[in-house]
Amino acid sequence: MVVLAWLVISGRLVYLQYIGHRQFARVVARQQVYKEKIPARPGDILDRNGRLLATTIVSNSLYVVPQRLENKKKVDRICDILQLDAAAFRKRLNENQDKLFLWVKRRLSDQELSAIRALGLSDAVWGFRQEYRRQYPQGALAAHALGLRDIDGKGQGGLEEAFDHLICGQDGYRFLIRDAHGRVIEVRNDSRVAARNGETLVVTLDSIIQLYTERQLQSIVEEWKPKSACAIVMDVKTCEVLAMASVPTFDLNHPEGIDESAWKNTAIASIYEPGSTLKPFIVAAALEKGLIQTEDEFDCEHGEYRMGKRLLHDHHSYGLLSVTDVLVKSSNIGMAKIGEKLTNPGLYEAVTAFGFGQKTGIQLPGELGGIVRPLKRWNIYSTGSVPMGQEIAVTPVQLITGHVALANQGKLLNPRLIRDQIDHNYFPRSEEESDQVRPLVSTPIVSPEVADWLVQVPMVETVTRGTGRKAQLEEYVVFGKTGTAQKPDPKTGKYSSELHVSSFICGAPAHDPRVLVLVVVNEPSVGENHYGGTIAGPPAAEILKQTLMYQRVPFDHSSETPPERTAQRLRNALR
Repeated sequence: MVVLAWLVISGRLVYLQYIGHRQFARVVARQQVYKEKIPARPGDILDRNGRLLATTIVSNSLYVVPQRLENKKKVDRICDILQLDAAAFRKRLNENQDKLFLWVKRRLSDQELSAIRALGLSDAVWGFRQEYRRQYPQGALAAHALGLRDIDGKGQGGLEEAFDHLICGQDGYRFLIRDAHGRVIEVRNDSRVAARNGETLVVTLDSIIQLYTERQLQSIVEEWKPKSACAIVMDVKTCEVLAMASVPTFDLNHPEGIDESAWKNTAIASIYEPGSTLKPFIVAAALEKGLIQTEDEFDCEHGEYRMGKRLLHDHHSYGLLSVTDVLVKSSNIGMAKIGEKLTNPGLYEAVTAFGFGQKTGIQLPGELGGIVRPLKRWNIYSTGSVPMGQEIAVTPVQLITGHVALANQGKLLNPRLIRDQIDHNYFPRSEEESDQVRPLVSTPIVSPEVADWLVQVPMVETVTRGTGRKAQLEEYVVFGKTGTAQKPDPKTGKYSSELHVSSFICGAPAHDPRVLVLVVVNEPSVGENHYGGTIAGPPAAEILKQTLMYQRVPFDHSSETPPERTAQRLRNALR
């Protein structure tokens, strides 16, 4: 029996020493060696002139060791300082009472940190860990374009999400040796891997222009009480977005408790029928194909025109109108007759060529592609509806990108929000270098002659004597187009006489466009006349004026040239 017992013990020792050694070594290592993450610092976001839009600071987070917490007298006081639900926190403590770690609150403010330290808490039970906290020095400025980072540092929405892989960096790690009580007894730096901090992003936005834009949007909200509104400012030469604003909005530093509707970036994720702002594209396509000439006149039937079973109406009774006046007076009947010349295949080709029905690729998550139905689903109604901006749906960024093509002599560009990407140091570009920025894609859609004529004649006259008269500026010759689109009534499904999307797009100087501004107001609820030229026109013109003056664009003296002479010169170029 004694010999047998010794044989069993010897066998067990052999097993532990040789056969089970590796397995037990792994268990011991897992219990003693702890892999600690070394967080990477997320990179900054700067505007085009180096102004700080988003940065990262170090803050302290409070934790507790529930297993060692015996005296709970100060729990209520801690919850009061940190504005936590005391009952809920006590429940968490009871559920995790056997654990060695539990977060109390992460990323404390300076005031909270000072108040907690003043309590003189036991270091064996309570402690602080340093974490990175995202901060937005400009508050709500460009909230939808920037997006934010959640409690775990993950990008949510906007540029923070789109370029999270660049901004967040790459975490490092190191190994710690702990005793049986979980206390660190050794730091193994020989196996340490350093964190790689995130890269800094330089965007095309300009903080000053963004501020102008948001102030004008706020004035629209106060005056017209719309459901939502947005505005985009774009550089004509490069298609860079100088400002992108949407209301309702929120403070990036305090996103908690905001309404769900405020999260939506309506500039890229809201679709609507563009109305009359689509008309210049249809005229451009008809001119390019030679189906109409600038001198042509159309009989607008004194306000009523029957297309098949459908009776079209104009807001006013017009007789013969030139192509220019069809756009200036925004005649639906005149546009329907141009649509008949193009036919449905030509109309479909026109709207898709200018990028409608597909995403622009603006480098922001959540962008919608709009709606352009397949050509086989178009009918005689489409021939009259599409030229007046119905039966298709666009996003604001699609619309302004299409108009940039007209302002840029017929070349369609890719809208851009990223200007540069740097590792650590940033030196703002000089005025000479800014002209070297080139668009990613440049696709000719219509000839320069057609684009110049549309911008410098009918779109200028729309502002001087047409539906956009309230957008005139003394300093610059403005070109533009109004849009007043009816929305379907949710109850009947038919077009509502009360629900509208009012929009206005404008640019200047007309002879050499530099900046384009689009303002879209969704469902204004105050007043009777919700025309785009009345609601969106004045704020769009004010944004345009402030932007051009801020960029030190010389005042436009081309207004001294008679409009008739400009029109004749462009007509000769078209011939």
